[in-house]
Amino acid sequence: MAETLKQQTKKGLYWTFFNQFANYGMNFCIGIVMARLLSPSDYGITALPAVFTAIAWILQNGGISDALVRKMDLREEDLSTSFYYSIIVGIIIYLTLFFTAPWIAKFYNTPVLVPLLKVTALSFLWGPLNSTQNVILKRRMDFKTPTKISLITRVISACAGITLAYMGYGLWALVISGILSSLLTVILNWFTVRWLPHTGWSKVSFKYLWNYGNKIMLSWSLDTLYQNITPIFVGKYYSPTDLGVYNRAQGYAAMPSQQVTAVIQTVTFPALSKMQHDNEALAHNYRRMIRTTAFIVFPLMMLLSALARPLVLTLITAKWEPCIILLQIICFAMMWYPLQALNLNLLSVKGRSDLLLRVEIVKKIIGISILAITLPQGLIIFCYGTIVSAMISLIINTYYTGKLIQIGYWRQMKDVFPSMVLSFLLFGTVHLTNYFISNPYLQILCGGIAGVIVYLGGAFLCKLPELNDVKYMLKRKA
Repeated sequence: MAETLKQQTKKGLYWTFFNQFANYGMNFCIGIVMARLLSPSDYGITALPAVFTAIAWILQNGGISDALVRKMDLREEDLSTSFYYSIIVGIIIYLTLFFTAPWIAKFYNTPVLVPLLKVTALSFLWGPLNSTQNVILKRRMDFKTPTKISLITRVISACAGITLAYMGYGLWALVISGILSSLLTVILNWFTVRWLPHTGWSKVSFKYLWNYGNKIMLSWSLDTLYQNITPIFVGKYYSPTDLGVYNRAQGYAAMPSQQVTAVIQTVTFPALSKMQHDNEALAHNYRRMIRTTAFIVFPLMMLLSALARPLVLTLITAKWEPCIILLQIICFAMMWYPLQALNLNLLSVKGRSDLLLRVEIVKKIIGISILAITLPQGLIIFCYGTIVSAMISLIINTYYTGKLIQIGYWRQMKDVFPSMVLSFLLFGTVHLTNYFISNPYLQILCGGIAGVIVYLGGAFLCKLPELNDVKYMLKRKA
């Protein structure tokens, strides 16, 4: 049974990594093309209502999907109740966004937000239709199917978005591309997983799902609101161009870190849930997961920070130069994101959504205090503040992990210390190499190669076990 679970996890990681990095590659390429065709102001305007739509998605899910994945004795009534809940909440959210769009547009003094929000909100009407299908696929640990669906929808929606941007549709190219992607995902999910509700609403099922999911919903809402506070204030008190510059820097910095973390979380949550009552096995596998994730993410973030200038100038042109310094700083904050997220994921595995909510409340109070101090000083100072906030959040996140499975802050830092040191060596090597090179294309090539050689060479000399874990995952056969 253990070997079967190991093989399932490996296949899940393989397909989910392929999915995330294929999407990452496409998003990166698409982002380059779109950034060349569109202005920072276009990106800034589409980022203005992000907080409203992001929280709306969380309210629609309510943390119930995690409850369904984790539940040991899942019944048809649970799936049907979750489906009805998502449909009802989706309709309420759409109507709310539709009728409040004029007030949101007035708040930002941006009239185009009225039609933009009304069109964007359409996805909440059909989004719930594939929520149950996603749960079924996760419980089966079938990550190959979502990968195929994601790639198909990404290619089609990207082609549509780039075509519209080239034709001069501006920010609507971004909006329509997103709408098309969500609609195609629903259609393909239903075609693949032919599930329909066979029972009515169950009060018993909803009570269990809601009791577990509502705290997760509040935790995610707090985190989403916090993550989008900056766009709210920048969009209100600065220009859309400033917001567009920050949005691009934050988006590029977050992409590699969040993509890798999403892969690990998606696959390991159902796997770790199966051993939720075995603390020894849980602790062993959790430490291994932390080390491997840091081994992958730390060098990616340091490489991106070190090569930020030549990458921005060559790929999205000099009109985006103001985002370079922001990107370089944010990378140092985002390198700690995986450890934060995985610690919270463990609380969900153990069914302690109450602790998850408690942690989020404390972190957000501290984070908002740091934001209030740094944001008025300018975006550069604010970005430095995110590094401080990230380190404090990591300490808070690891507190209950130490209580539950005795894997606290210092033990986790000891586990990731070798990867951290080698990543800083990579960072220094890239800068040293590029000091003698003026051509930005050669800086990317030579600096990148030199940094990777130092990192992998150091890992080999130190005989880091994470090398073997990565090699194992790259093998097609278990």
